[in-house]
Amino acid sequence: MRFQNLDLNLLAALDKLIRLQSVSRAADELSITQSAMSNALNRLRLYFEDPLLVQVGRRMELTPRAEALAGPVRDILVRIEAAVATPPVFDPATSTRNVALMVSDYSLATVVPPFVQQVAREAPSMRLTIKPQRTYPGLQLERGDTDLLIAPRVYSSPDHPSQTLLRDPMVCILDATNPAAGHLDLATFAALEHVAMEPPVGGQSYAAHLLRDAGVAVNVAVTTFSFSSLGDLVRGSDRIALVQRRLARRMVEQDPGLAMAEPPLSMAPLEQVIQWHSMRDTDPALVWLRERLIASVAPDP
Repeated sequence: MRFQNLDLNLLAALDKLIRLQSVSRAADELSITQSAMSNALNRLRLYFEDPLLVQVGRRMELTPRAEALAGPVRDILVRIEAAVATPPVFDPATSTRNVALMVSDYSLATVVPPFVQQVAREAPSMRLTIKPQRTYPGLQLERGDTDLLIAPRVYSSPDHPSQTLLRDPMVCILDATNPAAGHLDLATFAALEHVAMEPPVGGQSYAAHLLRDAGVAVNVAVTTFSFSSLGDLVRGSDRIALVQRRLARRMVEQDPGLAMAEPPLSMAPLEQVIQWHSMRDTDPALVWLRERLIASVAPDP
């Protein structure tokens, strides 16, 4: 099929080449030979009258023309998939659909397990690919790299629909023998050494944002890239960590050597949302999965 003399089959090749900046990797993802991908690149170069990818040392780099094409080409392919490739009817009992979810390790520890169990019961042949959250996760929706995103409201994209999944208050996690476990005032909270999570993709955690907005300075003695490691890093010490209550409760249930304490200042709860591409708003499989995600979230006592 052609549009203005462009073979539309080449758009998929162009998208992979732009995103991967590698002929061999693009060929692998499209399950074609490297020579076939090289031929596709040559045809694209002729059509656009631009090299698109150029060799710089040991790697390929995009030309300005290729960079300008990246967004429009990805948008076209997402729209085609939403309009043509998505089945109009979804039967969970027989579906073999592979759905990609992007989540943080907080969601992976608290929300995802009961959701996966529910999907396994009702859609036994459906496949779920769980990916780690990246910087600017909304971009992954734009690119079509993920079907559903679970992220804090503050990090969600204003350009795509979303739905509140849960609101989780912040609490403190500390060793059960720490005197502050019985009573935690603001002076003690600020004086204690803290263990803080710093997202591996960069930026600040939600807890760090709350402390900054409250104008409270704390002594961060240890940083980690994982929410789920916070309990292990305060155990056996006088240190303390701010963490979402659902995750803190899970830590305390698994380890009686830990305790929870309410923070001595008012903090807005973390609002987690489900988000999806606007072109997939009526995708019946994603509608069903969003419903199952919400149903799998246990009420917060």
